[in-house]
Parts: sequence; structure tokens; C-alpha cells
Amino acid sequence: MTDFIAALGLLLVFEGVLYSGFPAAARRLAAQMTQLPDNALRTAGIVAMVAGVALVWLVRG
Repeated sequence: MTDFIAALGLLLVFEGVLYSGFPAAARRLAAQMTQLPDNALRTAGIVAMVAGVALVWLVRG
């Protein structure tokens, strides 16, 4: 459970860097996402999940 909370904290750090460092780009990305079809967002989400699981599996064993 500690690792999960640490991972959530790291996610918040990365999002904070994105929003504070590149606010205009984050706003454009959010606007573009509303134009994408659900299947494209779903596919991107699945790819991100698989990449995340693979990364954790490689690092943690």
C-alpha cells in the first residue's frame, strides 16, 4: 500500500510540473482531447496502462 501511495504522489508531481511549467500546452491538450473520439482515448489509456504495468514489472521484478 505504501508503494501505491508513493506512486500516486509521483503522479501528482508529474502533473504539477506539466501544469505549472507548460500551462498553455496543457490547455491546448485538454481542448484537443474533447475533439477525439472515445475509441482513441480508450486506446491511449490502455496503451498507457500496459506501458505502466510493464515498467513496474521490469523495475520491481
